[in-house]
Amino acid sequence: MSFVDPTATVKLNTGAEIPLVAMGSGGGNDAASQFAAREWLLTALKAGYRHIDTAAAYGTEESVGEAVRKSGIPRHEIFVTTKLPVNGFTRVKQSFEHSLKQLGLEYIDLYLLHSPTPVAYEEGKDTPTYLDGTARLDDNIKIGDVWADMEALLETGKVKAIGVSNFSPKTLDPLLETAKVVPAVNQVELHPYLVQEDLRQYCKDKGIMITAYTPSGRETVRSDPKIVGLAAKYNVTPTQLILGWHLARGVPIITKSSNVERQKENLRLPVIAPEDVEQINALDRKERVLTKQFFVNGKLMGWTLEQYGW
Repeated sequence: MSFVDPTATVKLNTGAEIPLVAMGSGGGNDAASQFAAREWLLTALKAGYRHIDTAAAYGTEESVGEAVRKSGIPRHEIFVTTKLPVNGFTRVKQSFEHSLKQLGLEYIDLYLLHSPTPVAYEEGKDTPTYLDGTARLDDNIKIGDVWADMEALLETGKVKAIGVSNFSPKTLDPLLETAKVVPAVNQVELHPYLVQEDLRQYCKDKGIMITAYTPSGRETVRSDPKIVGLAAKYNVTPTQLILGWHLARGVPIITKSSNVERQKENLRLPVIAPEDVEQINALDRKERVLTKQFFVNGKLMGWTLEQYGW
């Protein structure tokens, strides 16, 4: 059986190479867990990961920077992604500078809009809310203006590429109307129950690289009989099978594990035969496993599924 080269990269529309397999750094909601993330992020780098994905919202930017410095690996060999806070649309420059300071790095490889939702900024609140618990929005915000501020960051030389997360054709179209720089990446939830082939093709046509978070679909997808059966065929775990499926489709993935053995395991991914890729594709049911748990009164960050274009 053949395995994918764990150091393989793909080229973004900027010409930069992004590693196919990243280590996500969501470290929990408490400060102690976020601080502790630096230890398992360091083991990930030592295991061979060369892409670390974080966000202002994760609270782990400081830990990511610490792990990068402690690893002894030259900075240019590590790809670092972070994301604008959801309430940062009117504070792009300030938010970016804060993330750069938290990371303690000279530059960021990829900076993403974490969400298309125009959440209002309110001092001291990550996500200000309405009385019904949904996020309070600022309807005066125009996505074209936000993207222009993102483009301006490129001129500083402190970020190499910019992109988006959780965008659909419905939310990308207005951004692209005035964009001078096409987003390099659109990071979205994607797994065998949410194949997103139409979005993948849309982004491919625009020169935007799709990357996948929650790539295994958690236990919901990993326990599917078809997945379990195919994993046995390849003599790998369900997670390894699914991650290999992503790479067979040309989709870079954001994995996550604090366990060093599982970190190593998730770099040993089988080459999936085309007929098996199709079998896994057929499991699609347009089911969101991660994002659906964050909906409040039918809304995620103040928007309905229809507003997201999902």
